[in-house]
Amino acid sequence: MSTPAAATGARTAREVIVVGGGPAGSTAANFLASKGHDVLLLEKEVFPRFHIGESLLPIDVPLFERLGVELPRERFIKKAGAEFIDEATGETKTFLFDQALQGTPPYAFQVERAHFDQLLLRQAGKRGAEVREGVKVEGITFDEAGAGPVRVDSSAGAFEARFLIDATGQDAFLARSNRTVEPLKGFGRAAVFRHYEPLRPEIAAELYDTGNIKVLMIPDGWMWLIPLSGNKLSVGLVNRGTNSPEALAEATARSPLIQRLIAGTEATEPRIIRNFSYRNRRAYGARFACAGDASCFLDPVFSSGVSLGMLSAESVAGILSPALREGREADPDLMKAHAKKMEVGYRSFAGLIHRFYNAGLVHKLFFQDTEGEPLRPGITSVLGCDLWRDDNPFQQILLRSLPPEAWPE
Repeated sequence: MSTPAAATGARTAREVIVVGGGPAGSTAANFLASKGHDVLLLEKEVFPRFHIGESLLPIDVPLFERLGVELPRERFIKKAGAEFIDEATGETKTFLFDQALQGTPPYAFQVERAHFDQLLLRQAGKRGAEVREGVKVEGITFDEAGAGPVRVDSSAGAFEARFLIDATGQDAFLARSNRTVEPLKGFGRAAVFRHYEPLRPEIAAELYDTGNIKVLMIPDGWMWLIPLSGNKLSVGLVNRGTNSPEALAEATARSPLIQRLIAGTEATEPRIIRNFSYRNRRAYGARFACAGDASCFLDPVFSSGVSLGMLSAESVAGILSPALREGREADPDLMKAHAKKMEVGYRSFAGLIHRFYNAGLVHKLFFQDTEGEPLRPGITSVLGCDLWRDDNPFQQILLRSLPPEAWPE
């Protein structure tokens, strides 16, 4: 049980408070603390804890180096690319990251988030942030004029900070408190998933050979197959209709590929995630910024969540650090350039996801060499989340053709 901050002698006045210890929160705390700032991170759970979002993207690899993080190969699976499969037609297509545009990192990782998130959180502490787990934030209060500090009331007492970073994931503390959540339409509505283990040795060897995520096309949605360390396979279902454990069981039973891979395994209890695809209409302001899913969450079909979350946190930290030193952190437009930068990433993936569901993108570009082949390196770079470059014609097509329901103006 947590005790009030005053009773423990904890300092209550800080430079920065980060709420949430997932990848975005840990990244922000890591970068700010490593630059000498006084950072307190409050996380409601005690790590390790289960989380979904197990397939990372190549853009994360150089980011890990900047964070001082090394992913041990015995716990995390190296991922060469992504395979798109339509069992109904027999079509398959593999996109390997080493065939992307020049400069895109050539691989990524599949991770169990319990271990991955704990690794990032511990590294933030090693870099100098004070990390407090099992502390639930109950209220956040801003000075109306922006002149005073931010007050954070929590299960461990009250704290104040010159700046607050909301990295509360899909809880989106500030967005839901301020009623600034805006749903994005035309994407999946929910995910239901479970793990299967232990895989037979020959199946594990087959899956670990490339570490690829497999995306299975089904009517009105898709399924993911993600190999995890310890002879595990994550299987999930996302669609635009009603989703349930029964729907996952039916889709799993209909897939010859899944049946072959999971033969002889035991399944965990299914889990469901809802609140899909939204953005925060007010993701920054005087003395605060939202990072990761607290700012925007997109359908996970192309595994963009962790990457965009960590990159957004790095961007916030990069702008905030000099502002703190110069006393500019109360500027309500401080994060305007950050928001504009991140919108490129969100809009790129929103365009890709919308086309995936509504314009036959997979069959027009992914499966048909005649249409997709000239754009193949650019498609692969987008799949790798290498989005802040000006030499990708495929990405420019996505940005130009983004419909208003996928990203309202």
